[in-house]
Amino acid sequence: MFKFKAISKETIPAAFERAERYRLMNEPIDAESICQDILNVDPDNQQALKTLLLSLSEQFETGLYPPYEKAVAILPRLMDDYTKAFYEGIIYERRAKAIMKRHGLGTGRMAYGWFEKAMHCYEKAVELSPSQNDDAALRWNTCARIILQNSDVAPEPHKFDEHMLE
Repeated sequence: MFKFKAISKETIPAAFERAERYRLMNEPIDAESICQDILNVDPDNQQALKTLLLSLSEQFETGLYPPYEKAVAILPRLMDDYTKAFYEGIIYERRAKAIMKRHGLGTGRMAYGWFEKAMHCYEKAVELSPSQNDDAALRWNTCARIILQNSDVAPEPHKFDEHMLE
């Protein structure tokens, strides 16, 4: 139906700046589009892949699917284990936050599960993190504080099982 216009490799830095600006202006769909244009010219561009993943995860509050699936699909394209673990944590953390904002029955417990997954990823990233980089520790602390400050964000209570007494 439409044939997208290609951008030149020389304009990638300027296009990337625009994508970042759109993200900061809370326009993740525009940032996503620009990142796709960059990746059509330079498929392994790590900055564009990370910005695309962030742009997709910023859309979770308005609709989880397909942005969640697209964001997860980017993870294998990231170059190193630290980056993969860190950005996987971002995806899970943002999914948890999107669930929390729904304020429905059981959303606190669902959010807790996603925060727990995010924190596990951040723990792995902390172990792999380059020196002088505390980003993963900062994200882990944010998740922990959100859980501690929201009483409804809690694990599923254990069900009593009579067979446990036997």
